[in-house]
Amino acid sequence: MSETSSPPSPISRFLLNDDDGSDDHSPDLSFDGAEDMLRAWSRGIRPDPDLTVSEWADRHRWLSSRAAAEPGRYRTARTPYLREIMDALSPGHPAQRISFMKAAQVGATEAGNNWIGFVIHHAPGPMLAVLPTVEMAKRASRGRLDPLITDSPALRERVSPARSRDAGNSMLSKEFPGGILVLTGANSATGLRSMPARYLFLDEIDAYPPSADEEGDPVTLAEARSTTFAHRRKVFLVSTPTIRGLSRIEQEFEASDQRRYFVPCPHCGAMQWLEFERLRWDKGKPETAAYVCNACDTLIAEHHKTAMLEAGEWRATAVATDPYHVGYHLSALYSPIGWKSWEQIAREWLAAQGNDEMLRAARNTLLGETWVERGEAPEWQRLADRREVFAAQIPEGGLFLTAGADIQKDRIEVDIWAWGRGLQSWLVDHIVIPGGPDSPAAWAELTKLLTRTWQHAHGAVMPIAKLAIDTGYEAAAVYAWARAQGFEQVVPVKGLEGFNRATPVSGPTFVDATVGGKRLRRGARLWSVATATFKIETYRFLRLERVTDEERAAGQPDPPGMIHLPDWADSEWLKQLVAEQLVTVRNKRGYARQEWQKLRERNEALDTRVYARAAAWIMGADRWDERMWRQLEAQAGVTAPETKATDAAEPTTDPPARQAGAPPTTPRRKRQTYTPRFMR
Repeated sequence: MSETSSPPSPISRFLLNDDDGSDDHSPDLSFDGAEDMLRAWSRGIRPDPDLTVSEWADRHRWLSSRAAAEPGRYRTARTPYLREIMDALSPGHPAQRISFMKAAQVGATEAGNNWIGFVIHHAPGPMLAVLPTVEMAKRASRGRLDPLITDSPALRERVSPARSRDAGNSMLSKEFPGGILVLTGANSATGLRSMPARYLFLDEIDAYPPSADEEGDPVTLAEARSTTFAHRRKVFLVSTPTIRGLSRIEQEFEASDQRRYFVPCPHCGAMQWLEFERLRWDKGKPETAAYVCNACDTLIAEHHKTAMLEAGEWRATAVATDPYHVGYHLSALYSPIGWKSWEQIAREWLAAQGNDEMLRAARNTLLGETWVERGEAPEWQRLADRREVFAAQIPEGGLFLTAGADIQKDRIEVDIWAWGRGLQSWLVDHIVIPGGPDSPAAWAELTKLLTRTWQHAHGAVMPIAKLAIDTGYEAAAVYAWARAQGFEQVVPVKGLEGFNRATPVSGPTFVDATVGGKRLRRGARLWSVATATFKIETYRFLRLERVTDEERAAGQPDPPGMIHLPDWADSEWLKQLVAEQLVTVRNKRGYARQEWQKLRERNEALDTRVYARAAAWIMGADRWDERMWRQLEAQAGVTAPETKATDAAEPTTDPPARQAGAPPTTPRRKRQTYTPRFMR
């Protein structure tokens, strides 16, 4: 064999020394950096230990006081339910897609951080972490990723410190030997298509926008980055769920094998997954919260939770459409002792009662379940059974009137509603005016209706305080009529679809009107109404149960929002009131949205109810204080009007009769005129 032309390297000569210990060919290790080079070379030929993500976290992860409530060495035993989830992210596990639908405060984010640390240390490769926005990605980098690296020695030596001149470690990019971690926001299409990625960490996907810079679904765009890695890729999708039908994480979980964490009962040993319905407490005493075993019906005190979690195991409850897709669900009931207690869960649940927004947040963050918008229509037969006989046109609780008018081609339909405390409402009258918007006689009849009064149970008379009229059909005729009546009593409204509105009613905005053939710029005022919001509220109020006769005799009132229907409301009107249903639809690009769809052709009763409710909102009924309600009650004769002590000493004169149901107006303060100093 011919002798090699190149001399052996110093390191190879050093390793190939003769057994006699001769150092004739020993390398010269006196130059600077020789020891570092030897150490790096020997570390490179040493095989990595066969660790899972959870084992790596227990061995190498340290929690910083900056980012954790319990600083110190990370212990998977503190949250045993995360062990299998983290291990599914390990290279040796066959799963390629891991979904985690969870409640708040169960440690999911730290599990994702452990995976990031494991990838940097033992399985380097390109990794993409996506948060809802770029700003959130920056906060996560400063608040979680930087402490993860600086407080764990195994990572600190692999990721160079951030320097202004070092592009390898910036706020949204961390380079390490063999790979790179890029953080971005789901609102940035540029960041989502920046590079191919073997690992994808998609955090809080339910908070992602529907589209990233109008280029498509952020989850789909991110997953396209991993297609070249085929079976070697790992996709970790994590989120607290939001609304049923729109929740991404719920769709992912339902497509998986739907694993739940089964724990043993400390009394009978029966394995079961914890359900919120079995958390019980004495009425008004959340401190007594305990879990009831579904096998032996024995109360389980919370101090058993630690042992139960240690002995728990994940079990699949469905068959996944993709055998490489595993999914996990976890509620706050599993939160370790010291984090979220059963008593706290009971207190938060009780505090949310009566408020849909708080109930929605509780269901999402405590139960880890989606919120179901109550848009399904109540049965009209049940509403017919609930009809009441009113003692007067306006029952005692009604304190002011609003009306909703719906313009049809051949008629104008008007419903008059009385409103009271807590937004209880009573249907007072239903009027159909023949003739459409091209009939002067129809408009004349509608004008007369504005001066008509209805009698209260205490003898007072009430006019319509405000009438909201729809502008969806023949808007020009509606604007002209509303302008002629004045905008104090009449409000033109326009219904808008969708739920993403800051307020149910917005405006007014000025629109052009045509009067006498002349176009008047900004001649009418238009209010925009989020009809979907008021329809959900109406259906929720219709499901409320009236108090029993015994409860009423004991002084208990009907619940706030209760809708009272008179005995003269016929079946056709009741069917119109529940003529729509909230459904989830998807467009051609796969985006889901919720919209109201008709179950039958005619729905005027529901529309007029929404308009009358919008009129009450515009009047301010949702924001009135106790003083305002008392004044309305005094006008109606429900309570005696307050009198001042000085009134007895002054000569009294009979004030002009005032109709009830007119909320007192607060006079505007006059603005002070500012005079410049040189003009004084």
